[in-house]
Amino acid sequence: MTTSSSERGISLGMPELPAPAYPDDVRARLEADARDVIARYPDSRSALLPLLHLVQSEEGHVTRTGMRFCADMLGLTTAEVTAVATFYTMYRRRPSGDYQVGVCTNTLCAVMGGDAIFETLQEHLGVGNGETTDDGKVTLEHIECNAACDFAPVVMVNWEFFDNQTPASAKRLVDDLRAGRAVQPTRGARLCTFKETARILAGFPDERPGAVEEGGSAGPASLAGLRLAKGEDASARVVHPRVQQSPDAPSAGQAEEEGE
Repeated sequence: MTTSSSERGISLGMPELPAPAYPDDVRARLEADARDVIARYPDSRSALLPLLHLVQSEEGHVTRTGMRFCADMLGLTTAEVTAVATFYTMYRRRPSGDYQVGVCTNTLCAVMGGDAIFETLQEHLGVGNGETTDDGKVTLEHIECNAACDFAPVVMVNWEFFDNQTPASAKRLVDDLRAGRAVQPTRGARLCTFKETARILAGFPDERPGAVEEGGSAGPASLAGLRLAKGEDASARVVHPRVQQSPDAPSAGQAEEEGE
């Protein structure tokens, strides 16, 4: 008995069907927002990046329907839109969680414990890189650099900073996110969902009361060079305080783990 190529899971290279359209009410709402975004630019195609964030805020990732919508609004081909959407890593190409947890595993963060944090979270959450927990709350990924080396190791959640992390603190962080408990970044406004973050990145205001005022800035270690350049005295300490201990004593992260 023989099986067909389709039964064997072999693609014959048939063209993919056109992406489905948004429901009429969704399309009308997105069109109004898209026109608002496009009006900010002298050349409409310059609005592609924020429009991709806009459609990402609708479904939590950039779908074929979203790319078709962007192409229609800007007079581009879907191929042109796809080329951009697949280039930038901030655009998700498949369903993801309410909270994107990115662990920096670049050189400095890795040396300071980033690799250990990432491995711990993979085991704790039961997911691999780019995968989402069964409850749809957390998507875990390793990131090349969070641009916060003076606070290494760093974890970001929906692009907000959580500095000077340990495996134990990172486990508590994701547990709080999954449980719906309030989580406050080290620097920056309180967290919102990934869809809400995408809408803000599309250029729409954060309408949560007090959220704008909560927006953080660079920490003391980041600003040390600026103060010196201005001729100001350097502060006594510009790095996160670390416990002085003997060579045989457990690290801060190990001590925290043992205290759980």
